[in-house]
Amino acid sequence: MDFLYHVNMAYYLWGELMQINRLFEIVYLLMNKKRVTANKLASHFEVSKRTILRDIDTLTTAGIPIYTTQGKGGGIFIQDTFVLNKALVSEDEQKQILFALQSMSATEFVETGQVLGRLQSLFANPSKEWIEVDFSRWGHSAADNAKFDMLKHAIMNEFAVSFDYISAYGETKGREVYPLKLSFKSKAWYLQSFCQVENEYRVFKFNRISNMVVLDKPFNSSDYEPSKIEPPEDPAEPGLVDVRLLVSSHAKYRIYDEFAESDITVNKDGTFTLRMQGQWIYDYILSYGTAIELLAPQYMREELLVRIERIKNKYLSKT
Repeated sequence: MDFLYHVNMAYYLWGELMQINRLFEIVYLLMNKKRVTANKLASHFEVSKRTILRDIDTLTTAGIPIYTTQGKGGGIFIQDTFVLNKALVSEDEQKQILFALQSMSATEFVETGQVLGRLQSLFANPSKEWIEVDFSRWGHSAADNAKFDMLKHAIMNEFAVSFDYISAYGETKGREVYPLKLSFKSKAWYLQSFCQVENEYRVFKFNRISNMVVLDKPFNSSDYEPSKIEPPEDPAEPGLVDVRLLVSSHAKYRIYDEFAESDITVNKDGTFTLRMQGQWIYDYILSYGTAIELLAPQYMREELLVRIERIKNKYLSKT
């Protein structure tokens, strides 16, 4: 059997969320105990004997040489010459699988810690933990992780959720949605969903969601098509504008933190020209305080002065 077959089979196994941990552990047990009965495996995993036999069929179909014998001393065993790291995947592919599990560990997905440990043992590879994934923001780990876990639970188990949401227009509204998928795009998490309030597909920015509750209201995710989901709502956007900025040396790092290199031009005089879009341009520039000067275009300099004057008047009116 060629490797593509095994890859396809692996995707199938990963899709069976309730089964994958058991499948790996069956192989792990057989490689260590050599021979065990279906009844003992059923008792160990607290499932039926029929379920175990289906698991064995799945593993043999995937190309793992598992055999059964009847009678006294019989049972299920794995071929003595079987070595997982040579039979299915190369050393480089092993590292990629272990890396994928390490990066998934932040989601606590299908007990990745246990699966990772067993695969490392089966591959005889103590994989270096060179990556750590944390979905939370600095200083907000507990709240972000709790919210992420609630959404994961709701999506996996197909339950509606309700929450308060602050739109790009600054309005706070209560929402009730069928959560379909979490996605990460442009440095932020988004919830793809079907909104019951608007009766349409909507995307919500994770950080703007608050007071979330998982409802005892099941839905069937197969009735919805995430492919129909449009980007999150935003105020009307003007076209891209070339904005020339003079930035103090101690604040230049922000340019590279927040823009793609393709949108940054470093001018000979030390200034920057950025390709920018949106009503947020002025707020972005003001967030630098005195560490930035907008040099061009002129109409934006004039608009920025108007906004600065409004800010000044707001403070003067309260003195």
